[in-house]
Amino acid sequence: MTSLKAIHHAAVICSDYERSKAFYSETLGLRIVAENFRAERQSWKLDLALPDGSQIELFSFPNPPKRMSRPEARGLRHLAFVVDDIEAQKDSLEQKGVLVEDIRVDEYTGHRFTFFTDPDDLPLELYEAKPIALK
Repeated sequence: MTSLKAIHHAAVICSDYERSKAFYSETLGLRIVAENFRAERQSWKLDLALPDGSQIELFSFPNPPKRMSRPEARGLRHLAFVVDDIEAQKDSLEQKGVLVEDIRVDEYTGHRFTFFTDPDDLPLELYEAKPIALK
């Protein structure tokens, strides 16, 4: 039996702090918990919270190297956010200028999902909490 209880946070390193801060806090609507500039590293650290208490830590560093994310590269594949109404969330993001893929259905679970990216092309997913009936 594991003693792990939940994911507390995911850390994201961005290339343009102000652009990513606006994306995660304004476009996605995550609540800013704390914002700190670490002078010794010339780095910002922004803590953003989701309603369930989980967080995204957004970091900036001078000249961070690019990370390969496609095709199916090793490492973190994407971050997924649970939503109640995937169509409403997709529409909301598209109204804010975010390109969102077509909604798909997971053939095993019946849950609907779709992908979009953050300003640094990090894949993000919307995952609808309720499954649809599979045939």
